[in-house]
Amino acid sequence: MASVERKSLADLVGSLTGGKLRFALAELAALPRAAVVVEDRYSAVFKLDRVRPAVVADGLAELQIRYPEVPIVFCETRQLAEEWTYRYLAAARQWFETEEAARQRITPTVQEEPAVDGAGGVPEPSTAEVRAWAREQGISVPDRGRLRPDIWAAWHAAHPPTTSP
Repeated sequence: MASVERKSLADLVGSLTGGKLRFALAELAALPRAAVVVEDRYSAVFKLDRVRPAVVADGLAELQIRYPEVPIVFCETRQLAEEWTYRYLAAARQWFETEEAARQRITPTVQEEPAVDGAGGVPEPSTAEVRAWAREQGISVPDRGRLRPDIWAAWHAAHPPTTSP
């Protein structure tokens, strides 16, 4: 499972300043392999005239710190972006096909026993249960796919293990 979000520089700037890029990176971070490819040079950011270049550069830096698992790659031309995307997805497929442990984490072939909390012996909730809980708490979650680690952490923080008497 891999995904590449390709963007022109204008699209990158618009989605960054409009807030959509943050949500896109959050969704991409839930995948085992993902990247954003920009069809322009990074130096072009500093030649923008309709938006302050520092706003874009700072926003990109903040997103890379927040989502380090989703690289933002600048390719000089559309053709280079296509080439990079092709090779990235091919490498991700090869990784998926050859990494047995990764494959088992991503797509288990047999129904696994529910994880058990050592202290209370309580099974982990399903993704649907955590998703419903997060929505009740006002936390934004995707309709499908894996949940971000911060959502699981919030659920665990709100549901500490209990010990039996």
